Formats: sequence, C-alpha cells, structure tokens
Amino acid sequence: MELIAELGINHNGDLKLAKEMILAAYNVGATCVKFQKRCPDICVPNDQKGILRETPWGVMTYLNYKKRIEFEKKEYNEINRYCNSLGIDWSASAWDIPSLEFLLAYEIPFIKIASASLTSDPLLEKIADSGVPVILSTGMSTEAEISHAVNILTGCDLTLMHCVSGYPTANIDLNLNKIKTLHNQYPRNRIGYSGHEIGYLPTLIARSMGAEVIERHFTIDRTLWGSDQSISLLPSEFKIMADLLKEIPDMLGTGKMEVMCSELNCLKKLRGI
Repeated sequence: MELIAELGINHNGDLKLAKEMILAAYNVGATCVKFQKRCPDICVPNDQKGILRETPWGVMTYLNYKKRIEFEKKEYNEINRYCNSLGIDWSASAWDIPSLEFLLAYEIPFIKIASASLTSDPLLEKIADSGVPVILSTGMSTEAEISHAVNILTGCDLTLMHCVSGYPTANIDLNLNKIKTLHNQYPRNRIGYSGHEIGYLPTLIARSMGAEVIERHFTIDRTLWGSDQSISLLPSEFKIMADLLKEIPDMLGTGKMEVMCSELNCLKKLRGI
C-alpha cells in the first residue's frame, strides 16, 4: 500500500518548513510526500488575479500571493536531494503543461492529476504521452467526465482516487461506496482514496473496501497559515492511521468458511472435539 502525505502548499513557500514536514511525514510512516506545482500566471483565473488579500506577508494581490508560495527549481532540487537522503519518494500535482514539463525533469514515481484538472484534456494528453505512472483524483466529477479522462489516459499505469472535494468533507457526503463502483467499472486500474475528512476513520474504511493508495493532507501545525491546514492530519494522527492501515488486511482475512487456529481450544472445550 502506498501512503501519500499531501503537503500541498502547507509549507507556505518556506523550504525549511517543507523539509520539517518531509521529515515528520517520513518518521510517521508515509511512503511519499506530495506537493502542488503550478504556474500562477496560467492557473489563477483572470478575474481573481487582481483581488487584494491579507497574508502573513502583508496585503497583496491573489496572483502575487500564489507566486509568493510557489517553489521553483532551486527549492525542488533541494526537496529532491533531501527526500533521496531520507529514502522517501516525492511527487507533485501538475496543474498546467509547463509545470508538468518542470516535474518530468525529476525521477518521480508518478504524476498526480488534481480533481480540478480532470477535465483539462490538453494537460491529460501531455501526461499520457509522458509514459509516467498517473494518479488521478475524481472529486467534483461526473461518471461521464471520469470515463472521458480514463479514455485519454488509456495505456498509462493509472490509479483512480475516490475523492470528494469538500473541505472538510461531511460524513454524509463521503460516498465511500464509490470505491466499489470504481473497482467494478475500471478493473484494470488500481483504486485509491484521497480524503478531506476530519480525522481518519473514513480512510480506514476506504482501505477495508479495497483502496490500494491512500492520500491525506499533512501538516505539523494546524494553526499555520493556509486553507488546507485545518483538514490536514498532524504527525501523531497520521502515525496512528498508518499503523491501523497496516493491520486491515490481516483483519479482513481470506473470507473462507473455516475454523481458525485460535478457536481450537474452545472447540475442544465446548464441543468436546
């Protein structure tokens, strides 16, 4: 099972903080840390670029804020070096084609496609041409949109992630049975779960329903600036979740109708066998 700690933009453009998060994620069982890579000039909608926003660095336009927290080559070179030194994988969501090309310069285990980008055909086509394994989140998407995206990515080593893009996701909206639906409709692909709930019980249930890749937002301090901090797991929470996730396959067992070894003493005592 792959267990991805989604650092996203929780680092707020601070490389030192990002490295603290990477180390913390590594120490509590994450197999990969994931960032988000975007070119703000491309990705920020035109009607939002000039909106003023209060930030920890003063009042600035939304575009300049997005540029302020974006890592570039110098930072990713150090992230790559640091992750290699620890022995943990790293990757990122590619939000646009220049960001995809940027990420492909590194030996990353997969490219992530965020739910927001599922309908971006030009981006998906470029990713399909890259030959790199793909993880695709399916939040905010209809059955037809998911099918269309999968068709574009035919031939890729593709993992489909059940995801609900509510921050946080209420229990009534989790729709975990969609994991079974994805398994049935796309039997050739791995199915995973990218959760935005508070806590981790739904994530454990998702694993018990067959999710092979788990992704959860991760932070070392939920009081840090940023909209994703509040739905992120702290290291102590992530560690408990990671340990429980490892136990689930043993708990599920084989499903065979058989007497378990642990039952033999009771069998002898209560049935005289």
